[in-house]
Amino acid sequence: MGWVENQSVLITGGASGLGRAIARRFRKEGAHVGILDRSEKAIAEFTAEFGSTAVTVAGDVRDFSAHQRAVDAMVSRFGKLDTFIGNAGIWDFGVSLVDLPVEATDRAFDEVFGINVRGCLLGAKAAVPALVRSGGSIIFTVSNAGFYAAGGGPLYTASKHAVVGLVRQLAHELAPAVRVNGVAPGAIPTELRGPASLGMADESLSSLPVEDIIARSLPIPGVVQPDGYAGHYVLLASRDNARNTTGTIINCDGGFNVRGLLSPSGGAELSRRFKEA
Repeated sequence: MGWVENQSVLITGGASGLGRAIARRFRKEGAHVGILDRSEKAIAEFTAEFGSTAVTVAGDVRDFSAHQRAVDAMVSRFGKLDTFIGNAGIWDFGVSLVDLPVEATDRAFDEVFGINVRGCLLGAKAAVPALVRSGGSIIFTVSNAGFYAAGGGPLYTASKHAVVGLVRQLAHELAPAVRVNGVAPGAIPTELRGPASLGMADESLSSLPVEDIIARSLPIPGVVQPDGYAGHYVLLASRDNARNTTGTIINCDGGFNVRGLLSPSGGAELSRRFKEA
């Protein structure tokens, strides 16, 4: 018997990458799964793997009505919603403040925060009534950038710090009816995309030398595939194993927080770059 046997679990951004790995693990543990995703192609691939028993809803996480449709579909199909996982996200590919094009900054900010933060907030808003009825939980995908600098640029890093704040505030507001926690993975070689507003919609994290970066900077080297993180979500969703756990973020980043300092700052070249002639 799995830790989340017969739970009804909704995952945003669940059609590919980490989201699909989470769905796969919950299914293995005996849960009923559903996803909200904006990619019709990825949803078709998800359906080919999971079959018609899984709920699939196409929509943008920045749209409250999309979340409501997904929650309603889960309750209609499975009679309840036990866990909402706010996982959809985009990365800014580490674009620094000084390299952000002024003309695109507003749009990029709205896009990154809209998906990474607003998407979590709206999903929680739509899911709370059903979760109160089931005594369920919310889990947000954070990132090591929610705790440390240089896990992205200022847009991504600030957005993930905001998700940390959401975990803590909603854990307070919704206790004791609904538990709220997070999982903060390290770098994952997935098709995580960049902001369209910065011309990065077709770029993915998997295009970067993630393994080399990890080998140089982490006490525990080696690339962890998406399914290596999925068990943390199952643990936090489990009523038997995490019933008194709320406001907690599992930081699974290869021991980044215990490493030695490799570089004191990231702006050493700015004086040279902007030195007056």
